[in-house]
Amino acid sequence: MNILFFGDVVGEPGRHAIKKILPEWQKKYELDFVIANGDNLAHGKGVTKRSLDELLESGVDLVTSGDHTWSKKEVISILEDKKVPLIRPANFSERSPGRGYWTTQLRTKKIMVINLIGRVFMKQQCNNPFEVINEILDKEDADIIIVDFHAEATAEKVCMGWHLDGRVSAVLGTHTHIPTADAQILSNGTAYISDVGMVGPKNSSLGADKDLTLESFIKEMPFNYEIADGPVKINAVLIETEKGKKSKKIKLLEEIVDF
Repeated sequence: MNILFFGDVVGEPGRHAIKKILPEWQKKYELDFVIANGDNLAHGKGVTKRSLDELLESGVDLVTSGDHTWSKKEVISILEDKKVPLIRPANFSERSPGRGYWTTQLRTKKIMVINLIGRVFMKQQCNNPFEVINEILDKEDADIIIVDFHAEATAEKVCMGWHLDGRVSAVLGTHTHIPTADAQILSNGTAYISDVGMVGPKNSSLGADKDLTLESFIKEMPFNYEIADGPVKINAVLIETEKGKKSKKIKLLEEIVDF
């Protein structure tokens, strides 16, 4: 199967970029399933019903999240609706609303997507992601398993890749918004990349207005977050899976779109 995964989608520019590019990519790559990280979906932080609906209507099948999951109050009711294809990190507290993984049947294949969040350099300290993923895989199984590991430290991400090599189809890093040059198939057949990147303004600081961000570094003062204008950079990975939870190929995609 051909699975497409979009990096962190930043606000309205990111949503519009996916709406523009996805129909073209669906035909070009013969996509079977589309996933996007929505941690920055609603004006750079969190998810709202309107922003989520817009992404789903564009052709995205499932949305993952991360450290900004709770930034919008309405996300609680969204996550509590089991019909809505939005998941939050599985290693949040068990008392947290929502689910940490999603399963669906696509023709003859069962697909499972698992969302995890890292602990190194992250403000919120969650349960051990290595232990939580073991617990999930001990009780759940699928033909294709995709893991979104939303984490800061590359060492933690790389270790998760090796931890899951041969046990899942792909381990895809998100959160830093910067695509890494290590897309590869690991020794036992798991597709891996430390960070997919983002779908957000190209001339920016991780999607935010670069001038405001730069000024905050120079003056050592906080700044009001504003999403940058201009062309949008689309980062995604295309994964071709095969039997036995293995992946045949992983390819980093990058395109610039303007409106």
